[in-house]
Amino acid sequence: MEEMIEPLDRVFLQLGPFTIYWYGVLIGLGVIIGYVMASRESVRRGMPKDTFSDFVMYVIPVAIIFARLYYVIFRWEQFADDPIRVFYIWEGGLAIHGALIGGVLTAYILTKKRQLSFWQLMDVAAPSILIGQAIGRWGNFMNQEVYGGPVTREFLEGLMLPEFIINQMYINGTYYHPTFLYESIWNFIGVVVLLLLRRVNLRRGELFFSYLIWYSIGRFFIEGMRLDNLMIGDSLRTAQIVSILLIVGALLLWWYRRAKGLATERYLDPHQPARTNGNKKKTKKKKKK
Repeated sequence: MEEMIEPLDRVFLQLGPFTIYWYGVLIGLGVIIGYVMASRESVRRGMPKDTFSDFVMYVIPVAIIFARLYYVIFRWEQFADDPIRVFYIWEGGLAIHGALIGGVLTAYILTKKRQLSFWQLMDVAAPSILIGQAIGRWGNFMNQEVYGGPVTREFLEGLMLPEFIINQMYINGTYYHPTFLYESIWNFIGVVVLLLLRRVNLRRGELFFSYLIWYSIGRFFIEGMRLDNLMIGDSLRTAQIVSILLIVGALLLWWYRRAKGLATERYLDPHQPARTNGNKKKTKKKKKK
C-alpha cells in the first residue's frame, strides 16, 4: 500500500487572480542576495557606485530569457503540442547554463560600452552568481524537480535530512535522490572558496575562471545522478558536455592570458577605468617636450 504524503504547496501567495509561486520567490531571493553582495564588493574595489544596479536591469531579464530558451530548445517535445506553455516559467524550466550564457554576453557588451573592466566585473560577480544558484535550487525543490534516481526512505533518513525534505522527495510513489540539495550544498561551499580566493589576490579574470571550474566539476557529477536531464540525442547529457567545455575553456583562458601577458592586474588592485590608456599616452607626450 502506497504512503500518502502530500507535497509542499508550490504557491507562496495568492492575490486575487495573481499567483506567486515559491519557485519565483526563491530565485528572486537568490538574485537579491547576490546583487547586495556584488554591489558592496564593487564599491570596495573602487568601481562606480551604480555599476551593479545599472547592470542588473539588463543582465537579469536577458539571463531569464536565455535560461528559458536553452531549456525549451532541449525540451521542445514538452511544448510542441501547447507552445503557449513556453511562457509558463513559474512551472520551472530555467536552465542555469542558458542564464550564464545570456548574462555573460550582456555583461561583456555593457562593460565595453561603459569602458569598464569585463574581467573585474565578472570576478566581483562570481560569488554572487554561485550563491544565487545555491538558493535557486530550492525553487526546484518546491517544484519537485532536479532529483536523482530512486532510493529508499531509510537511505534519506540516513543522510540526517529533515522530514520536510524527505517527504518532498516522495514523488509518484517513489523516493528519489535530492540532487537539488547536493548541488545547493556544493554551491554554498563554492561561495566560501571564492571568498577565500579573493584574499589570494589572483589576477583579474581568474576568480571567475575558478567559479566556472568549481561549479562545472560539481554539476558534471551531480548531473550523472539526475533523471530529468536535458539531452542531446539519447545518451549525451547536455549539462555534462557543457561542464567539460567550461572547465577546459576556463583552464585554457587562464593559461593563455598569463602566457600572453594579458593578466597583469590583480583582483585587489585599485579600479582603473579603461580610459587610463589614453591618459597615459598624453602624459608621455608631455614628458618628451
